[in-house]
Amino acid sequence: MTQRNKHNEEPKREFLDQSKIAALQQYNDTDGHFSLVRNFRLADLVTIMNCVCGSFSLFSSARYLLSNDEAYLWSALAFPLAGLMFDFFDGKVARWSNSSSMLGQELDSLADLVSFGLAPAVLAFVIGLRTVLDTVVLTGFICCGLARLARFNATVALVPKDSSGKAKYFEGLPIPSSLFLVGMLSYWTQKGWIQGKEGVPLGVITLWGESGGLGDVHAVAGIFGVWAAMMVSKTLRVPKL
Repeated sequence: MTQRNKHNEEPKREFLDQSKIAALQQYNDTDGHFSLVRNFRLADLVTIMNCVCGSFSLFSSARYLLSNDEAYLWSALAFPLAGLMFDFFDGKVARWSNSSSMLGQELDSLADLVSFGLAPAVLAFVIGLRTVLDTVVLTGFICCGLARLARFNATVALVPKDSSGKAKYFEGLPIPSSLFLVGMLSYWTQKGWIQGKEGVPLGVITLWGESGGLGDVHAVAGIFGVWAAMMVSKTLRVPKL
């Protein structure tokens, strides 16, 4: 960057910093119990419902492990889809009410991590990806989702925009795309390809040591590994619909 460009960028950064400070000042100017909650807008409450759906999915997965009642497993598989509905509508509500906020952007990412990062990973564990290496891959999937959301929040202003001001594309797979994986797990559940029935498709690969040890990993865990890599890819550009 030339010296002239650097001088041009400094006022822009200063203006952005001042606008952020002004936007955040509303949360600092209120006192009293639940003052932060009182500053939530309608779109923020819709976003929180996304997190509620993700949380219900996690609890339903836990109930399935305790009871082995497949009704809880189907509930756990359905809640992330409900979360997607709220994730879609919060932006609509924000535009309709002209009430977008910095807090709402952060809430959206945190809710997405629960519904489309944690919940699918736990579902994969529940249906049978339970070896040590499976859990390492699933943990990597969650962390890549977290990194992808953080990078999006930090760099969205740099992504080219269309005439309406919306980003033209996503860098890397958006984390809600993990619903494809939830759909895959739903299909396996319907077919009985889960722990306790016919078992996870393609079985277990032993990378080292004896079968049943730390070197075991399910072949289909690679799907979650590839998905994680695509979420944090810089070169993969997904058109924004």
